[in-house]
Amino acid sequence: MPATPAWPPKSAPRLFVEPVLAAGERRVIAGNAAHYLARVMRVAPGDAVILCDDATGEWAARVVDVAKREVTLEVVENLRAREAVPDLWLCPALLKKDRFDLVLEKATELGAARILPVLTRRCVADRLNPERARTIIVEAAEQCARTALPDLAEPMKLDALLADWPEDRTLFFADEEGGESAADAFCYHDGPAAILIGPEGGFDDAERQGIRAHPNARPISLGPRILRGETAAIAALAVWMAEAGDWLEDE
Repeated sequence: MPATPAWPPKSAPRLFVEPVLAAGERRVIAGNAAHYLARVMRVAPGDAVILCDDATGEWAARVVDVAKREVTLEVVENLRAREAVPDLWLCPALLKKDRFDLVLEKATELGAARILPVLTRRCVADRLNPERARTIIVEAAEQCARTALPDLAEPMKLDALLADWPEDRTLFFADEEGGESAADAFCYHDGPAAILIGPEGGFDDAERQGIRAHPNARPISLGPRILRGETAAIAALAVWMAEAGDWLEDE
């Protein structure tokens, strides 16, 4: 006798939705999400869809109806609670649009709890489209099966960031002029932390001095090569997750 297929299947499409979900409710999906389900994934009544609400976790839903511009789902059961993520902020200087899109996408996939864009003197970009940025974050979270969206802050000038920095949060500063090995620094750290990454042209001398003078700052090195801003952000997050984050095996 053939085995009963697992439900919901791993291949089921995933969507973040608002507001909070509850078992037994009907949820009507419209707009781009409905187009994705109906025209791209070609769901039909009875098919499974995975929903996340960034509050209660991950839910299995069943397609009830597919209309021209709407898809109606029935929320069936909670599959897992909203995940806990390491208390790590990424503070990347704003980059050109396509490069910063990559930072947003990969920071989400790698598990950053918060993304706080920074404005420095050598930033080429000076603003961020919040709707576009959120779309990139949500799509990345859906792709990697994340159930907790990172918080996205408004871009902040470096001086203001340093002036308002929380007393209990270590600021690891990726300094092109060198510092403690990132792996060593992260390995022995315990508590709230953040990683500060510079722009295309790097920090200027005054900015570097200001960061190094901050009592919470710890200069770190990301190796012997000068990395692009987006590469540095991705590399630093990967090292953090391996040394102090949720890539570690449960003890």
